[in-house]
Amino acid sequence: MELHVLPPEVVSRIAAGEVVERPASVVKELVENALDAGARKIDIECRGGGVELICVADNGAGIASAHVEMAFLRHATSKIESLDDLVHVQTLGFRGEALPSIAAVADVEVSTRTDDEESGSYLYLHGGEVAQHERRPRARGTTIAVRRLFRHFPARLKFLKSESTENGHSAQVVSQYALAFPSVAFSLLLEDRIALRTPGNGDMRDVIAQLYGAEMARAMIRVERDSDSLAVTGLAAPASLSRVGRGHQSTFVNHRWVRSPLLNKAIDDAYHGLLQEGRNAVAIVNIQIPPDRVDVNVHPSKAQVKFADEQQAFKAVREAVREAMERTQVATESRHLPLPDRGDQGAWIISEPETQFPFTPAGAPPTEGTGALPPLRVLGQVLTTYIIAEGPDGLYLIDQHAAHERVVYDGLTARAAGHGPDVQGLLEPLAVELSPAEDALLAAVKAELSELGFSLEHFGDRSYLLRSVPAAIKDADAGAMLHDLLHELSGVSHSDAFERLAITVACHSAVRAGRQLTPDEMRQLIQQLERCAQPRTCPHGRPTVVRFDAAQLEKLFGRRV
Repeated sequence: MELHVLPPEVVSRIAAGEVVERPASVVKELVENALDAGARKIDIECRGGGVELICVADNGAGIASAHVEMAFLRHATSKIESLDDLVHVQTLGFRGEALPSIAAVADVEVSTRTDDEESGSYLYLHGGEVAQHERRPRARGTTIAVRRLFRHFPARLKFLKSESTENGHSAQVVSQYALAFPSVAFSLLLEDRIALRTPGNGDMRDVIAQLYGAEMARAMIRVERDSDSLAVTGLAAPASLSRVGRGHQSTFVNHRWVRSPLLNKAIDDAYHGLLQEGRNAVAIVNIQIPPDRVDVNVHPSKAQVKFADEQQAFKAVREAVREAMERTQVATESRHLPLPDRGDQGAWIISEPETQFPFTPAGAPPTEGTGALPPLRVLGQVLTTYIIAEGPDGLYLIDQHAAHERVVYDGLTARAAGHGPDVQGLLEPLAVELSPAEDALLAAVKAELSELGFSLEHFGDRSYLLRSVPAAIKDADAGAMLHDLLHELSGVSHSDAFERLAITVACHSAVRAGRQLTPDEMRQLIQQLERCAQPRTCPHGRPTVVRFDAAQLEKLFGRRV
């Protein structure tokens, strides 16, 4: 096989594929360039999910007219000059690949001026080549407009998600850098609607208030730990304000937004024993470390880093967050529940819970099923998690949470397909603040939420009044559930949105493991499960029922070989 050197246009497209994965990749690179230029104000606009237009305008140092074309040559950069500089990188960008990679897959317009020039420069690139370059007046700074992204790359366009999903990714990028640089004023316009505006006053709490709401901003606890070679700063929320997923967990290294399983694990460990299973802490953590103690050149998009001493970084973050939690005195008992007291009444003690609850809302009968389960007689409950029942063909163990999930899910989907959702109006409307990414997703799935029974009224910017919820969720925290629902939809195609929402509502509404049930409650749940179309699995696909037939029982007790 003969070796040959790839043509320049092929090389540029390979590089573009590494750097520009989706519209949010373009937003990230342009925002990082603006920050490196010392901008104190950055305005971002996206249209068509970022495919039609991405525009980033800043008031930074600008690009000199003599260098503006050079900025679009591969590996042209003002940020490093030698190998030693690469080991001591202190800027967000440094490879000189971002602008040429973007120009290789889109049409690009640049307007820029430095302080020491009387007029600015305008540059237009088509197909990666300069088509127009002239002098134009403008204020100091740089504006870059990227149009028709991937227009000539249909294969890449095919893999993009919906407009709202892509806008959500772009909003996430801007949100993270607004947290990393609270002294910079950011604004984000998505489809001609303001999604985010931060004051740039240097107070991270003000940024958090814009992103996650005033309640979260007030509740955040300062994280602070300093040593000779590493400092940790940031804010962390009490465990009571946890979220599903890590969308509200931000990690930065020298103010560079990074995705680090190591640092996420450190935060998780700091909250050990405080969080419910499946919940994640809300935390913003920045590590300040000498540049030569961290490698930022390990990923094409600079999204990952490698520490010279990973244990040092892990321990510093864990201890800093743990100390913050200890200062609040919010430590709660472990979620591990004790077994019920069996007393002198044998193995199957059924105690009355403090409150009764129906397994399905009143006036909404379960769907008629295929009779896949035989009639079952309830015997009791074990480990406050499993219902024991006898059938004509053996012994049954039923997972109460998984079974109830199936019952609620079938009820939700049947009502949505029939006479509309069974809803519960709130006595007082609940105000909910959404992040820019959540707001972008909500626009795409508001109809599906309405089908399930969520009534949302726009209340200005990213604020909504929640007026009703599905009757099935009853005592659940409706505001927290809405955040969780939107998190679950990140990256989900629109066609699957309703099913994912229904599954999540069912999971949040179902009776939990560790809950003692009365005999009537257990019988009611079993009867409703028997009538479900697919009673043997929950909506996630986990088994609801395990059966031991007579032969298995005889073998367990040595009655049969």
